[in-house]
Amino acid sequence: MALKPWYKVITPREDLREERPLDASEFAVHLDQVRDGTAPKVYRVPSEFFERTFLTKSLGALAAEVERRLSGIQVETSAVFNLSTQFGGGKTHALTLLYHLAGSGSDAHAWKGVPAILSAAKIESIPKANAAVFVGTEFDSITGRGGTDGTPLRKTPWGEIAFQLGGAELFKVVAEHERTMTAPGGDVIAKLLPADKPTLILMDELMNYVSRSRKSGLAGQLHSFLQNLSEVARGRKNVVLAVSIPASELEMTVEDQSDFDRFKKMLDRLSKAVMMSAETETSEIIRRRLFEWEGLPSDSKATIREYADWIQEHRDQVPNWFPVDTAYETIAATYPFHPVTLSVFERKWRALPRFQQTRGMLRLLARWVARAYQDGYRGGEKDPLITLGTAPIDDPLFRTAVFEQLGEQRLEGAVTTDVAGRSEAHALRLDKEATDAVRKARLHRKVATTIFFESNGGQQKGEASVPEVRLAVGEPGIDLASVDQCLEALGDACYYLHGEKGRYRFEFKANLNKLLADRRASVGGQPLEEQARTAILDEFGKGSAIERVPFPDKSGDIPDRAALTLAIMSPDRALGEPGSQTLIETMSREHGQSSRVFKSAVVWSVADDVSTLREETRKFLAWTDILGDRDELKLDESQVKQLKENVAKAKSYMREAVWQAYKYVFLLDDGNQLRRIDLGKIHSSAAPSIADLILSRLRQEDLLTDAISLNTLVRNWPPALPEWSTKALRDAFYASPKYPRLSNPDIVKTTIARGVTDGNLAYAGKRGDQYEPFAFRKTTSAAEIEIGDDVVVLRKEDAEQIQAAIDAGKPAKPALVPSEQGKPVSAVGTGNPPPASASTHSIAGLRWEGDVPWQKWSQFYSKVFSRFSTKGLKLRVVVAVAPMGGVSEQDVQETRTALKELGLADELKAGD
Repeated sequence: MALKPWYKVITPREDLREERPLDASEFAVHLDQVRDGTAPKVYRVPSEFFERTFLTKSLGALAAEVERRLSGIQVETSAVFNLSTQFGGGKTHALTLLYHLAGSGSDAHAWKGVPAILSAAKIESIPKANAAVFVGTEFDSITGRGGTDGTPLRKTPWGEIAFQLGGAELFKVVAEHERTMTAPGGDVIAKLLPADKPTLILMDELMNYVSRSRKSGLAGQLHSFLQNLSEVARGRKNVVLAVSIPASELEMTVEDQSDFDRFKKMLDRLSKAVMMSAETETSEIIRRRLFEWEGLPSDSKATIREYADWIQEHRDQVPNWFPVDTAYETIAATYPFHPVTLSVFERKWRALPRFQQTRGMLRLLARWVARAYQDGYRGGEKDPLITLGTAPIDDPLFRTAVFEQLGEQRLEGAVTTDVAGRSEAHALRLDKEATDAVRKARLHRKVATTIFFESNGGQQKGEASVPEVRLAVGEPGIDLASVDQCLEALGDACYYLHGEKGRYRFEFKANLNKLLADRRASVGGQPLEEQARTAILDEFGKGSAIERVPFPDKSGDIPDRAALTLAIMSPDRALGEPGSQTLIETMSREHGQSSRVFKSAVVWSVADDVSTLREETRKFLAWTDILGDRDELKLDESQVKQLKENVAKAKSYMREAVWQAYKYVFLLDDGNQLRRIDLGKIHSSAAPSIADLILSRLRQEDLLTDAISLNTLVRNWPPALPEWSTKALRDAFYASPKYPRLSNPDIVKTTIARGVTDGNLAYAGKRGDQYEPFAFRKTTSAAEIEIGDDVVVLRKEDAEQIQAAIDAGKPAKPALVPSEQGKPVSAVGTGNPPPASASTHSIAGLRWEGDVPWQKWSQFYSKVFSRFSTKGLKLRVVVAVAPMGGVSEQDVQETRTALKELGLADELKAGD
């Protein structure tokens, strides 16, 4: 059962649903605006403020102690509080809460969380208090406040506080101090604080005022005033002073830091330090601010359980800091966010000088939730949790907010090039090219986005480990092997992603991939083609000892001989190129200006599409060039190491590209037609070499053999030949496609030797009209077999007749062959000398013309003309062949081959 998308389980606030997320200023509370009624409604109206406020442990304790002190209880209470967190961590929010309580008294009892404050304070009612607010970022001591509106002009913090507490009348108490810009002492301050009425003084952003007022001397006077006020407050039972002094340390000058240390030292001595929102409570603050939160929805529990089970199942592949055993409780505490989505800011971003902890997170997450809600309902995204990888990093406004928190605007190019923000971003492209499962999960984008956040944009050496990425991206139904593959693909594609030893980070500094892209564009032309050919030769040069002819341009480049030859078509003559197949067929049948005799000896390896090969070759050359320029490029040691690895990897990819390209084999089939064999998707692990793979495939299809059976010889024995020369026998296996090709010509010798030993063949040398030597039923080795025109083999029945003659003491001469009438004609001599001639008269020569039956052809030569073989014998033969149905093209080709084997003209004329 599919898990419910988060947006169908929990509802964002209305402004987020309508894609109107609060801007940064609305997440930053301005205490002065709350006091004068100009703040946004969510901060201005107390009931709404408390509705969206989660009382963290620290905030609840602060409120309870302040209300207890304002109630006049001094036991276990402090009068002065120094609120400290990281910038944007909730200090002003806490001061606003105290302000609303002081101004509302018992009217606050109905607000969310107030009963808990009363209970913790052990009081029955919230005391209404006289309150004054001083905000250092707002108050200006040069222009001051009032003076033109019927109120006294106030240019000092003590004058402003006196006026807020008691109007013009109380201002008179410090009028002279106001005029002289001198801080009042304790006696004067005591007159500002009536003993019978609770008083709350809130001071925020003091460092801003101190920095601006240093030259006028008011910064030093403020320090004195704050010290005197603290001392007076500590002596009263119903006065509370709450102070927040920090500014962002990133923005401090040396003088600022000195003043900050001085104020902090004084407050550390006189006040109670209060640390605001704790890490474990941040999620509750965020959920209360961003969602219509009424507690954990029941429909969320199935999602939480599935994710918790998945994490526990993969406990060995997630970070060891994650509480796997309490995964359910951890996810429940952050739902609808994945725990990593929130914890990354606390684990890694909080160390960034510009990061505003709670405020910064709220601002980012508000826009994030608004966009994710719209993507869910409009875009069909069905994420069960808001995971780190779903951040709307493609949104320019969101990116701007992120970069502000990082303090690094230069990352814009890195994010839009590698992650999202441009349609051609590498992560988006990889998702489009991926499998359906990866594409639907947007896995490359999620992985890249996770790395960006986990490595905090590469700031302060932040990095994302593989286990961190797996935890953030993994979910029920996701194969972690796919996550690892995405990491590898991103590492190969991205320009600003840096990775080493399983740790990744994005930086604004380009990586080696960017150098590759720039260098690759300049690689081409002859160097590219030469390297591609070298890579092809390297791959085809391995393995079997078969003769190879690389990149033939014309038929004469391929030898015409009785040995298997692998012709390798050049990459620019791939199968898809015009004319390639025609050229293959032509060179298979021709050798120079003549017909090719050994057509079956040629096997072709032909590339399909060489675009991948060229691209991988281009990468190899580019990486090699970069490595050669490493000193000029000022690459560091780790980059040089990575570069060498990239060169090795590119060479491996180039090698595989050769294998993938040369997937076709061509050769003549038994019908003398060109046949194509598709080897499929091949790779280097399939065989020791491409040549070996081709030979293996030919063997599988019985197009190549490593042995010849005796039956094959007998079955294919030419019917007109009682004897078959060993050369003609061997050549037949490479000349005629109807015979299987021999992987080695010497296979013929092995078969003959075995046949002679077993008594199925005879082996003989021809000496005139006799056989010498003659071997039959004699143990013979392949080494004893010669290949030549004057060395022949004979079939068993003919060999037996000759052997019988030899056993009878007669010469070894040709055996009986059938006559034209079918009666045997003696072809074996009697061993008696021929009758003497009746006359010794000599004539000038002989000439004979007549028809010779084809059955008597061998006898015709041996009986009639063999005696003249060394006496100026010349033969001129006219052959006429006109069978029923005509002569096939195969027979014509084989006839020409036979004529060429004999060194005769191979021109044949068509005739009736």
